[in-house]
Amino acid sequence: MEDLNTFSLNVWDYLAFCGYFLVLCLIGWWAGRREKSGPEDYFLAGRTLPWYVVGTSFIASNISTEHFIGMIGAAFVFGVSVSMAEWANIMTFSILIWFFIPFLLATRVFTIPEFLNQRYNSTIRYFFAVVTIISNVVAFMAAVLYGGGLALQALFGWNLWFSIIALGVVAGSWAIYGGLRSVAWTDCFTVVVMIVGGIMVTILGLYVLSGDEHSLIEGFKIMVERNQAETGIWKEVVDQHAWDLAKVSDYNRLSVIQPITHQINPWPGIFFGWLAVGIWYNVINQFMIQRVLGAKNGYHARMGIVLAGYMKVFMPFIVVLPGLILFARYPEVMQLPYNEIRPEADKGYVNMLQELMPMGLRGLFLAALFGAIQSTINSVLNSTATIFTWDIYKQFINKAATDKTLVRVGVWASVIFLVLSILLGRSIEFIGGSLFVYIQTLYAFFAPPFAAIFLLGILFRRINGKGAVATVMSGFLFGIAVKLYIQFWPDSYLWIEPYSIQAIINWVFCVIICVTVSLMTAPPDPQRVTDNLTINWKKINIFKGLGNHWYTSVILWWSIFAFIIIGLVILLSGRFV
Repeated sequence: MEDLNTFSLNVWDYLAFCGYFLVLCLIGWWAGRREKSGPEDYFLAGRTLPWYVVGTSFIASNISTEHFIGMIGAAFVFGVSVSMAEWANIMTFSILIWFFIPFLLATRVFTIPEFLNQRYNSTIRYFFAVVTIISNVVAFMAAVLYGGGLALQALFGWNLWFSIIALGVVAGSWAIYGGLRSVAWTDCFTVVVMIVGGIMVTILGLYVLSGDEHSLIEGFKIMVERNQAETGIWKEVVDQHAWDLAKVSDYNRLSVIQPITHQINPWPGIFFGWLAVGIWYNVINQFMIQRVLGAKNGYHARMGIVLAGYMKVFMPFIVVLPGLILFARYPEVMQLPYNEIRPEADKGYVNMLQELMPMGLRGLFLAALFGAIQSTINSVLNSTATIFTWDIYKQFINKAATDKTLVRVGVWASVIFLVLSILLGRSIEFIGGSLFVYIQTLYAFFAPPFAAIFLLGILFRRINGKGAVATVMSGFLFGIAVKLYIQFWPDSYLWIEPYSIQAIINWVFCVIICVTVSLMTAPPDPQRVTDNLTINWKKINIFKGLGNHWYTSVILWWSIFAFIIIGLVILLSGRFV
């Protein structure tokens, strides 16, 4: 791909971008204008969010430079299998809808650490709170700011420090000002801009591929043909790196099912990875689940996740297809040494904006990219401040804090965490490699122990606090041991090299530890295994609050969403089974 150092805009581009920013400001001001009467109002929007805001905010919090920069770059390198990062969410979304939401809402908790405290003990609460704060700052905000800073640097030639600082200050403003209410409602608008912008990039990319035909269908056919990599330079470069990609001699870019040795999407990760990482990310990850906790009631929480599921179905069309289009146009990038390909591929979205977007539309696409950044920063910042205020400050520092004091502490915590993220974001440059892989690797390390104790704690009343503490401590040590093993003996077991396989192995280890220690020690106290905290298998009822009419039924719309994803996975299953 060309090295594009300038990105020219005309007056219509500036008007489009400024118009987006103006509407965003108006929505943020309108949503957050009322006085924050207490922590529930500031941190959980007074538990008033309707389903369409819950769903759009849930997705907007998830979509960021990891997608528009990192995921498009990963699709350029690995092909369509990257789509499973979106479609595999069907499992965690489904268990969130049917099993977890009733417990999370019944307890009326502010944070996931608070829920874990009620189910287990204060040790788990504080450990999870600290780990969440660290992961939010390092794996989310810092990475997102770095990716956005790279985009601005590539587009306008801005200094990277200035780009990261500018993004952080502008993106974090609504979380600091209006709390979750401002964050969630601005997310609703941002998602629309991101989807419109992403669709137009994909459509224009396909038109360019079609050449003189100027046909969307012809462009799609060319994209598929070149990504099959059966002839020409496309075959040469894929064959050149097949061993690097998946430890095979014949690599299939158009299959979502990949061999166990695949670097980022081995087949066990598709079927079992949701247990290790998906539960942590979608269910107990505070910055995602906070809008669920802020929903009006169980119906709005569940229907919001159903809406998020439909958007997950659609996401690969705007963050994977562009990567396939880039590969079809610039296969020569794959001739680079393997460790240089992924950083170069991360520039893909920026190059597409520069090359494809006519003057007058570039402002809209910059708004889409900026929207992806600001929505994630807002959400992560708000949730990190919530956990610090509710689980650290109120419990350790000032147990008698008033509601106004808690809100004030939340504001200042947001400012401090934003500054830390800006400083760390600048340092990611020195790590090297793919932004997408960097973030996913961190997920695979943080997630398994907590995913194991949360799932087991909901399903089985015999699991106790001692088992949970032992699991978390040993799970982190086991994760470090696995990484050291791979570092010193990289070729002994190739199948455990992918980070998703490491996460699954660690999760299985954690389940064994948790069950064993729990059974060897005393049962938990009765107040820690009430019907609000664990499933009562004798009188389980998951069919309350699912809609008053067939066309508002959670069951109906969830079923359609699930069938669509299953159909897409079957359609794109290749020969690696």
